[in-house]
Amino acid sequence: MILLYPLSETEENREMIEESETKENAPISSDVYFLKQFISNACGTIALIHSLANNVEELKLEDGFLKSFLEETKNLSPLERGERLMIAGDIADTHKELAQEGQTEAPNENTRVYHHFVAFIEKDGHIYELDGRRDGPINHGVSSPSTFLEDAARVCKEYMKRNPDEMGFTVVALTPA
Repeated sequence: MILLYPLSETEENREMIEESETKENAPISSDVYFLKQFISNACGTIALIHSLANNVEELKLEDGFLKSFLEETKNLSPLERGERLMIAGDIADTHKELAQEGQTEAPNENTRVYHHFVAFIEKDGHIYELDGRRDGPINHGVSSPSTFLEDAARVCKEYMKRNPDEMGFTVVALTPA
């Protein structure tokens, strides 16, 4: 599941506190594929990569640059994966091409944007939030394939409670065909 949410200053401050608390308390499965975001304004692409990479067993990716990238980076650190993504020309070119097809003008890569994408995945019995701006995944507790949608909705509602006057939330669920 991918969440698009308003990235206010209050939210950014809360995320820094949450990240420091989470590092100390929650275990992170070594099976979670996470990459650090170094490319400006690419959080949607990063959320998609996180979603696909952590569900590659269910997906039957055909040969191509995404499958190659995931195979080549599966044993690298999150920092190394992010660095590789910066030089992965095919993925960067696709990101830029698709960004130009949107309904609104794509922002300059250095423009601060007000909304941000994160991905939620279930892996090894836990729900994780994957945000490439952070140092690693955030473990939001126990989950399972059968409860994932409900568990992800719970975390999304927490985001919405922090900004009750904001209407700029969107959720997309990636499901099997």
